[in-house]
Amino acid sequence: MTPIIEALGLTKRFGDVRALDGLDLVAEPGRVTALLGPNGAGKTTFVSAVATLLGPDEGVLRVAGIDAASEPRRVRQVIGLAGQHASVEPAMTGAENLELVARLFGLDRRASRRAAAAVLDRLGLSDAGGRLVRTYSGGMRRRLDLGASLVGRPRLLLLDEPTTGLDPRSRMALWDAIRSLVADGTDVLLTTQYLEEADQLARDVVIVDHGRVIDAGTPEELKDRAGRNVIEVRPRAAGDLVAVEQALATVAAETPRSDVGTQRAYAAVDGGADRLATVVRLLDDRRVAIDDIGVRRPTLDEVFLALTGQTAAPAEPDRDDSHPAADAA
Repeated sequence: MTPIIEALGLTKRFGDVRALDGLDLVAEPGRVTALLGPNGAGKTTFVSAVATLLGPDEGVLRVAGIDAASEPRRVRQVIGLAGQHASVEPAMTGAENLELVARLFGLDRRASRRAAAAVLDRLGLSDAGGRLVRTYSGGMRRRLDLGASLVGRPRLLLLDEPTTGLDPRSRMALWDAIRSLVADGTDVLLTTQYLEEADQLARDVVIVDHGRVIDAGTPEELKDRAGRNVIEVRPRAAGDLVAVEQALATVAAETPRSDVGTQRAYAAVDGGADRLATVVRLLDDRRVAIDDIGVRRPTLDEVFLALTGQTAAPAEPDRDDSHPAADAA
């Protein structure tokens, strides 16, 4: 089966910076492929290359078997793109926005109306289709922006951090819409800074850093390859987090971390129940009361940290009107 995306030795330079540095990536059809990496890792540059918005300096890039360098017009006929910011016109209604895009795809007026109505219904926006977009919430605008990329019925949908800045409810609604698209046969390349998003949506995860792929696999395969469990402790008193970190440090394979917001401390360990028992004894000796303690598999966040040495870049606060900047590369 022909890969939906095939990149071989892809290189892109911006002055002295190599945004892509010999990147090799294959995305199979019939699934969501998530592209993860720190800011500046090359995610947006790669999406821009797939969308034919920029050309690589070296390497080969094929989209649905089409050479993106020699036949960019054909590539554009099989893709849809939703970038990091909603690009809809607030002075027009939702339906008018979609009809305009459909006309740009070459549909006549009647077909454009049908396509717009079908997309509005698919994304749960039919009741709002006659309203001006300026009255929409941020989540509704993002869904409409997704709809604008669908009226041309693309085979491949490129989603560059589609839920950044959305509140949790809007984010989950967009996840449901993406799952529905995939179930109906649309392939998706997704970049995201929300590791949970990749875990929820993606069949394949590709982690890039400094313009290269450093690991790839299903979320479960990546967690298995991390090779370590995580002990997680929540002390009864927030002031005991330091004491918990000290206890974890005696068994940890890496420096323990803590999250003041959730009042939890974490440590990756080689082993499981035996290390947990040691921590319980140490905390008991130090008379640290705990509300919760356990051993679990690593999350994608922890896999990401182990591979890149960085946490996922912090997203903007959860609010509907947030418009964070795109990757520098």
